[in-house]
Amino acid sequence: MELVLSKSEREALKALYRLTKAGTDAHTGALADSLGISPGTATTTVKRLADRALVDHRPYRGVELTVLGRRAAVAAIRRHRIVERFLSDMLGYAWNEADRFAGSFEHDLPQEVEERLYVALDRPATCPHGFPIPEAQEGEIDELPVLYALEPGDVATVAVPGSTDPEVIAFLATLGLRPGVTVEVREKHPFDGPMVLRVAGEDRTVGEKLARQLFVSKEPAPAERAGSPARKRERPERSDRREHSA
Repeated sequence: MELVLSKSEREALKALYRLTKAGTDAHTGALADSLGISPGTATTTVKRLADRALVDHRPYRGVELTVLGRRAAVAAIRRHRIVERFLSDMLGYAWNEADRFAGSFEHDLPQEVEERLYVALDRPATCPHGFPIPEAQEGEIDELPVLYALEPGDVATVAVPGSTDPEVIAFLATLGLRPGVTVEVREKHPFDGPMVLRVAGEDRTVGEKLARQLFVSKEPAPAERAGSPARKRERPERSDRREHSA
């Protein structure tokens, strides 16, 4: 049976999952900051989740997702990334627009429609930002290392968080660094020095700070499958700053 969640509950579960994966103490204050809501509203939402056995909330010890809660959080992230893929592949939205529109209607999407979208999209492996779409019923999502963790000779596919500053996105575009682009590390200077990457046949230099803002998959990018829905139109990448809520 499908677990029915409100928009606020689903967003809270996603935020709590991100906080715990990042090693941050998942207390109600951090949750409030993450969601841009008041501490009182965050506390009320956490209490509702605790009543449904989705979180364990103990005073002064923060909030912990239960096994059921982690599975619900991953399911919520999966739904968001599938909707992003739909907006990008079927409606032609740029990768850095899809996140904003996905958050507008994903919460009213029946489970059956979500699964049909997933099948119609030919079961995509990643969202438009390059992050993995977990399988249904999974309780964890594979973490991607940052670009700066790579060493010379490593080849990887780039993933860009939706929270990336619009000026950074514009600069990355000049380097050819977009979600799904394959890069090879040519050099990595010591003492937190810059990296030299091979991108589309050209060498590009990326500083340590920027390289820690990008994520990568060391697996080769999946080839386009025959019969995949074609992207009908492309839009220029917008520079609106948006949090990638999944």
